[in-house]
Amino acid sequence: MANGTTQAMDLKQLLSAANIRQLAAPILVVMILGMMVLPLPPFLLDLLFTFNLAVAVMVLLVAMYTKKPLEFSAFPTVLLVTTLLRLSLNVASTRVVLLRGHTGPDAAGKVIDAFGHFLVGGNTAVGIVVFIILTVINFVVVTKGAGRIAEVGARFALDAMPGKQMAIDADLNAGLIDEAEAKRRRRDVAQESEFYGAMDGASKFVRGDAIAGILIMVINIIGGLIVGIVQHDMPAARAAENYTLLTIGDGLVAQLPALMISIAAGMVVSRVGDEQDASVQVINQLFANPMVMMLTAVILGVLGLIPGMPNFVFLLLAGVFGFGARYLLRKQQQEAAEKQSAAAPVAAAHPVESHEASWADVSPVDVLGLEVGYRLIPMVDKGQDGELLRRIRGLRKKFAQEIGFLAAPVHIRDNLELRPNAYRITLKGVEVGSGDASPGMLLAINPGRVTGTLPGTPTQDPAFGLPAIWIETGLREQAHAMGYTVVDASTVVATHLNHVIIGHASDLLGRQETQALLDHIAKDAPKLVEDLVPKLLPLHVLQRVLQYLLEEGVNIRDMRTIIETLSEHAARTQDPLELAGRVRAALGRAIVQQMFPGSAELQVMALDPNLERMLAQAAQGNGGDGVLEPTLAENLLRETAAAAQRQEDLGLPAVLLVPNHLRWLLSHFLRRAVPSLRVLANSEIPENRNIRVTSIIGGQV
Repeated sequence: MANGTTQAMDLKQLLSAANIRQLAAPILVVMILGMMVLPLPPFLLDLLFTFNLAVAVMVLLVAMYTKKPLEFSAFPTVLLVTTLLRLSLNVASTRVVLLRGHTGPDAAGKVIDAFGHFLVGGNTAVGIVVFIILTVINFVVVTKGAGRIAEVGARFALDAMPGKQMAIDADLNAGLIDEAEAKRRRRDVAQESEFYGAMDGASKFVRGDAIAGILIMVINIIGGLIVGIVQHDMPAARAAENYTLLTIGDGLVAQLPALMISIAAGMVVSRVGDEQDASVQVINQLFANPMVMMLTAVILGVLGLIPGMPNFVFLLLAGVFGFGARYLLRKQQQEAAEKQSAAAPVAAAHPVESHEASWADVSPVDVLGLEVGYRLIPMVDKGQDGELLRRIRGLRKKFAQEIGFLAAPVHIRDNLELRPNAYRITLKGVEVGSGDASPGMLLAINPGRVTGTLPGTPTQDPAFGLPAIWIETGLREQAHAMGYTVVDASTVVATHLNHVIIGHASDLLGRQETQALLDHIAKDAPKLVEDLVPKLLPLHVLQRVLQYLLEEGVNIRDMRTIIETLSEHAARTQDPLELAGRVRAALGRAIVQQMFPGSAELQVMALDPNLERMLAQAAQGNGGDGVLEPTLAENLLRETAAAAQRQEDLGLPAVLLVPNHLRWLLSHFLRRAVPSLRVLANSEIPENRNIRVTSIIGGQV
C-alpha cells in the first residue's frame, strides 16, 4: 500500500505544471519524428495542419509586438521546430495522398482539399503558379533578406562588443549604474551577438524548407500519376487532376505558414530601436507628418483628375489622406496650445518695491553647482524627465559608497550667458570645469586604438581630455565596431561632474559634512566618537586630518580605524599633518591594496640615498617648511616625471617609496607636476608584501 502511495506521489510530481512545461519540447520533437514514420488519418492531418497555421500566426504576432530582438531570443529554436513540423506534415500528407488519392480530392483531409479547390478555384495551372510565386517570395525575397540582415548584424554585434563593454565599464565607474545593472548589460551584449549568429544559421532552415517544398511537389505529382495509372487503373487525365490538386493543396497549406515564419524572422532581425513595437513604430513614423499626408493627397487627387484613370478610387484615397492630414494638423495645433498655456506664468500682482536692503538679498554660495546653456535645459528639467538628473543622483550615491561621506547636493540652474550647448561646473562659486554637450547626438571617444575615422564634429572628452567626435545617433554601431567608446550627452556631463567631484573631495568635506559623518558613525559606535570629539580632538582638527587624506586619494570609509588611531595619538599631538601620517600608516594595507590589487609584488620607484640626505637637510635647514633649492627642485621634478612615465608605459602605477619624514614634503611638492604620482612611506607598506624597486631617482640630481 505504501509502495502504491509513493508511486502515485511520484506520478503527481512528474505531472506538475513545471515538469509538463519542461517535457513539452521533447514531446513535440518526438511527435514530429513520429509523424514522419507513422501513418496519420485525414482528421488528424486536418488538426495538425491547423495547429501549424496557428503556430505560424502566433510567431508572426509575437515578432510584431517584440520591442527588441532579445525579447524573442528563442526564435532560432522556434524556427527549427516549425520547419521540422512542416516537413513532417509534408511527409505524412504525401503518404496519405499516394495511398488514398484515387478515392477523391478529399482523401488527405478537408484542409488540403480546401486549399486545393477554394484558394485556386480547382485549377491546377493556377495552383502551380501560385505555389511557385509563394515559394519565390519566401525563398528569394524574405528569407534571403532576413538572412543577410542577420549576417551583417552578427558581424557588427561581434565587432562592437569591445566598445560596448568599455561603455558599460565607463558608466559603472562613473556611478551611473550599479554592478547588477552592469552584469545585465554585459549579458545582453553577449546574447545579442549569439542571437544574430543563431539567426544567420537558422535562415538556412527556411531556405532548405523552400527547396524541399518544390521537390516534394514534383515528387508527389509524378508519384501520384504512377500510382493512379499503374496501381489503380485510373485514366491519365483523372489521375493528373486528383493528385495534382492534392499536391497543390498540400504545398499551399505548408507554404503559407512558412511565409509567415519567414516574415516574422525578417521583422525580428530588422528591428531598430527598443522603445516601441513594430506596429506603433511604423504608424508613428509613417503617418505622423501632416505635410506628407497632404502632399500624398494632392498627388492622388491630380492623378484622379486625369481622363482614363480610375477617378473614383484615386479621388477616394485622396480624400482619406486629406482628412488624415487635417486631423493631424489640428491635433498638433491643439497640443502646442496646451503646452503654451501650461508653460505660461501665472499672473500675479506686482510686489511693492522695497528700497531698503535686507538679509534676504544675501544668497549663499552653492557648494556644488552646475550651470547649463538653454539647449541643455531638457536634460535637467524634472518636468521633462531629464536623464541627467537621475545620473547625478547615482553619482552622489556612488561617491558616498566609495569615498566615505555624503557630498553636498548639486544645485542646477540655467545660465543664459553661456553658449547654448555649454555647461559649467562650480565649486563654492568658482568654476572648476566646463565643456560642451550636444543633445540628440553621441560622443565617440577615441581610447587610443580605433580602426578608422567617423564623420562628425571633432572635440575633446571634457573629463579626461581624450580626442573625441560628436556623431549622429545612427553611427553608434559603426563607432562601436571601430573601437570608439560611445556615450550620450547626459553621460558626458555626468562623467565630467563625477571626475570633478572626486578630484575635489577634500574641498567638499566641510565642518557640516564632518559632523554629519560623526553622527552617522555614532549610531553604531557612540562611545568611540564620544571619547575622541571633543574630549581629545577638536572637530576642526579632525576635519583637516580627513582633508589631508582625501587630497591624496585616500578614501575615509574605514572611519573606525581612523578614529581609533586618532584617539591613540591625539593626547601627544594636535598637529593635523602628523596625525594624518599616523592614520595613513594604520590604513597602509588598504592604501597599498588600492594601488596594487591582490598579493602582487610592489614594483615602485625609490630615491637615491644621497638625494634622501640632501632633501632631509634642505627640509631641516628651512625650518621644516619644505623649501628646496631651485636647481635641486627642477632636477627632482624632471627625473620623477620621466620615471613615472616609464612606470605607466609598463602598465604599472607610478608609486614612489620614501622615508616617513619625507613623504608629505615630496607628495605636496610633486603632486602638481606629476598628478598621477602616489608617494608612499616605508611605514605604510604591510609586512607581508614584497617590494621591488624598478628605478632610482636622484642619480643625476
